[in-house]
Amino acid sequence: MKKHHITAAIFLFLALGAAVVAGSSFLSMRKAEPIVRGPGVTEITMLSSWFPGLKGTAGDTEVYILKSKRVSEDKAQAGASMLILGGTHPNEPSGFMSAVLLIENAQMNTGTLYVIPRANNSAFTHNDPQEGSPQHYTIKTASGSRSFRYGSRATNPIHQWPDPDVYIHDSSGQSLSGNETRNLNRGYPGRPDGTLTEKICYGITELIKKEKVTITVDLHEASPEYPVNMAMVAHPKAMGLASETVIGLEMQDILIRLEPSPVNLRGLTHRELGDFTDTLPILMETPNASQGRLRGRTNEALVLTGIDPWYVKAQKLGRLYVPYDEKGHPLEERVGRHLAGIAELAFSWTLNNTDRPLEFTGLPSFAELQASGIGAWLKPVD
Repeated sequence: MKKHHITAAIFLFLALGAAVVAGSSFLSMRKAEPIVRGPGVTEITMLSSWFPGLKGTAGDTEVYILKSKRVSEDKAQAGASMLILGGTHPNEPSGFMSAVLLIENAQMNTGTLYVIPRANNSAFTHNDPQEGSPQHYTIKTASGSRSFRYGSRATNPIHQWPDPDVYIHDSSGQSLSGNETRNLNRGYPGRPDGTLTEKICYGITELIKKEKVTITVDLHEASPEYPVNMAMVAHPKAMGLASETVIGLEMQDILIRLEPSPVNLRGLTHRELGDFTDTLPILMETPNASQGRLRGRTNEALVLTGIDPWYVKAQKLGRLYVPYDEKGHPLEERVGRHLAGIAELAFSWTLNNTDRPLEFTGLPSFAELQASGIGAWLKPVD
C-alpha cells in the first residue's frame, strides 16, 4: 500500500511540474516583447484612440506615429501619409519585423507614417501547436539577443469564442468557413458592434478615415506553393501606384508580381479598405516555407533561414510559384523585400505628387539587410 502512495506522489509531483512549465510557457506568450522608440517616432498611442470600443480589450494595440517637422510646423505642408500594418497574421514574421525596423530606424523628411506592428494583438498571445510552430524566434544583435513571439494566424479563442459553423462577412454577405471569423484579413471594414476581430478591423478603418491616410500597406507572407507570392496585390484605384512601384523594384533586381485585388473574396484589406475609404490599399507577400504544407520540421531555424530540403525537391518537380534552392528565403530577405517595397511606394508617390510628398530616411536597403542581417538594425533594449 505504501508503494502505491509513493508512486502516486511521484506522478502527482511530475504532473505539477509539467503544469508549471506549460503554464509559464503559456503566460510568456501573453507578454509583449519591447519595441524601441526610434528617433523618428513623435507619438505612441493606442488604436482605441480612434475607436474607444477597443479600450481594455486584447484587440487594442500600439500605433507608432512618425511625423516630419514640416507637419508639426505647418499643416498646409503636411504631405502625404502611409499606414503600415504588421502582424495581421503573427505567424508571418517578416511583416512584424519590417514594422519594428521602421519604428526603430525611420525618420520622416516629409509626411506622416503610422505603423501598427501588432495589427492583431490577440493573435500574438497564442500559437498553433498542432502545426508544430515554435513559440519564439531569436535574433542576435550587437548588444545581445532579442526574442520575438511567433504567434497564430487568428485571434486567440480565449478572447473570441465560439466560432460559428459559417462566418458571414457583414458588408458583403459572403459565406466563409467558420474559423475565418477570427482572421483579421477577412473582417474589413469591420463593425463597431461585431466580434473582437471585426472591432479591430473597424478601429483600423476609423484611423484611416479620420487621419485621411493616403496609402495603406498590409504586410504578409505566403507558402512557396501559393500562387500569389513575391507579389503586390492592389485595389483598382491603387493599381497605377503599384505598377510604377513594381517597375522600380525590378530595376533594383527585386522581382515581384503585380496582382489585382479579387472581387470574389471579401473582407481583405486590399479590397474593403479601397471600397470603404479613400486610401490606396496594397498588400505585399513574401515566400516563407514555415507557412506551407510541403515543409519538413517546423522550428525556429526554418522561420529564420527559410531552408527546407523538401521545398528544394518540390522546386525540382515544378510544384512551386517562387524560385527555391538550398539557400531558402531567409528572414532578412523577406523583410528586405517588404522595406524595399515600402520605400519604392513612397518614392513613386512623391514622383507623381510633388505637392504632397512622402519621404523618409534611415531604413536599410535590400542589399544592406542581406549583408548585415536584421540584428544590425535592431536597437538596444534598455
